[in-house]
Amino acid sequence: MMKRATSSFLSHLTSTHKRSNLYKNLFTNTCPIPINHLVLNPKSHHQSRNINTLRQRKVKEKVDIEEEFEAAVSTDDILKAFKSLETVFDKNEPKYGLACLKVGLHLDDEGEEPETALQFGLKAFNILDKGDKNLSIPLAMTLHLMGSASYNLKRFSDSLGYLNKANRLLVKLQSEGCSDKEILLVLHTVQLGLANAKTAMGRNEEALENYTKGLEIKEMTLDPESKELGVAYRQVAEAYAAVMSFNDGLPYCLKALKIHKAHLGDNSIEVAHDRRILGVIYTGMQEFQKALEQNVLSQKVLKQWGCKDDLLRAELDAANTLISLGNYEEAINSLKSVVLQTDKDSKTRALVFIEMANAMCKEETYGNAKRCLEISTGIFDKKETEFPAEVADAYMEIAGLYVEMNEFEPAVSLYKRALSIFEKLPQEQHAEGTASAKLGWLLLLTDKVPQAIPYMENAAELLKESFGPKHFSVAYIYNNLGAAYLELERPQSAAQMFAVAKDIMDVSLGPHHADSIEACQNLSKAYSAMRSYHLAIDFQQCAVDAWESHGPTAEDELKEATRVLEQLKKEACGSTTEHVLTKALAMRPRARSVSIEKLKK
Repeated sequence: MMKRATSSFLSHLTSTHKRSNLYKNLFTNTCPIPINHLVLNPKSHHQSRNINTLRQRKVKEKVDIEEEFEAAVSTDDILKAFKSLETVFDKNEPKYGLACLKVGLHLDDEGEEPETALQFGLKAFNILDKGDKNLSIPLAMTLHLMGSASYNLKRFSDSLGYLNKANRLLVKLQSEGCSDKEILLVLHTVQLGLANAKTAMGRNEEALENYTKGLEIKEMTLDPESKELGVAYRQVAEAYAAVMSFNDGLPYCLKALKIHKAHLGDNSIEVAHDRRILGVIYTGMQEFQKALEQNVLSQKVLKQWGCKDDLLRAELDAANTLISLGNYEEAINSLKSVVLQTDKDSKTRALVFIEMANAMCKEETYGNAKRCLEISTGIFDKKETEFPAEVADAYMEIAGLYVEMNEFEPAVSLYKRALSIFEKLPQEQHAEGTASAKLGWLLLLTDKVPQAIPYMENAAELLKESFGPKHFSVAYIYNNLGAAYLELERPQSAAQMFAVAKDIMDVSLGPHHADSIEACQNLSKAYSAMRSYHLAIDFQQCAVDAWESHGPTAEDELKEATRVLEQLKKEACGSTTEHVLTKALAMRPRARSVSIEKLKK
């Protein structure tokens, strides 16, 4: 996505045929030092005439070199022209900085040598970052270039830093009254860059804000019925679907469909793509019949246009919807048909077998499901070097299905394999954290508590860095850590973990969310294990109050929470009597006190 955004950006701002006036004017109109300032202590009229002639030649040579650089289109021609340019330009003047910017943008657009593109960006930045307002937009373009090149180098934190700086600069220009269309063009590209970088870091919810800001700019600058705006609506709908916010994504997808149907007709590729995403959204909203209707219409068009890969994807989506409807046999038969259309060792074939195993798990034909997973794993084993991140994702999905079948050993093995792959991919830190968390949870589930704790601690640190310390996923890890410490009879450590989990959930989910209430009840258990009954009762009372706010839908949960509260009160009364007795016995000789302590154990 970053590549597509950069390409569009360059076509607006730096291509030879469609270069914006912004770049052209800044490059060609930056005033050189006046010629008469170079005339120092003329010796004679003859000498002066010769000097002027020499100057004119140099000026003409410089103009010719500039024009050659401006006209260059291919990478080789641009780099060759730039070398000539370096011989006539002062390395500190804005024109040289703009030339570096043009080379960097071209390399970034072509996807060639991102490290070199970044170096050109750094050169341009050092020259243009002089506080000159006339150079503010090129400076923002330079920061975007640096952000894009860093993204292509998988340096996502660096990318985010450069792009945030560009965004602040452009927002400042807008606040100062600048509403030039060029600012909006650059701002739009920066917003897409921010969205892409955050998505790559697993911060999908944050990326949504940038996608929607980018869409707002498109709405301001494009015709309300333009195809490009329709594509932008669909991209935002996909972004919402990626974070399971299907209701929020639906209106955007419907807008995209409306625009593309009106201008391109029902049988266009764009309409087919809109319908496929709409089917995914309806599936997420559990409106499965609507999802199937959209999917069928999408497949019809994709078949007409011969879009094999998109068609297979749509067929997989349809099978997933059938599984959600409980039509497992129909889904399996459909997937068997899809398998015949795939190459023997293709990723698509492996994904089809995973989906088939999913359907078989649901109908509890576990033997067949395991065979499908073995085939899929065998294909992905051959792809580890070529597609490491995709293979690791597949291992995670396959492991999840083994867990569903209570086959824990192969699940642990696959989680470990996925984790080892993600550890070698810096750009997949969030995925590494997720794999570590799932592995820790599974080890905890299978009573391998001491082994589970390091994985969960590692997951907590990784996901805090990726998503921020108040993200709900971090809370779930701390909740599991609390459960692990409670299992190891370390209630004080457990209480600390549960307290962190509850604080995060109260912020990210709200205090009355079911998981927040569960964290509250876990805190009560930990304090009860420490015999701190006063605190245990307080937290359990909070849980009871929170369940009451749910009304009839949480009747069973409220009944159980109330039962636990009453039990705690009884234990607290018994504990008080025992405490008085223990205090009295402590006044007797030490040996007797030890004897009583032994009896308690």
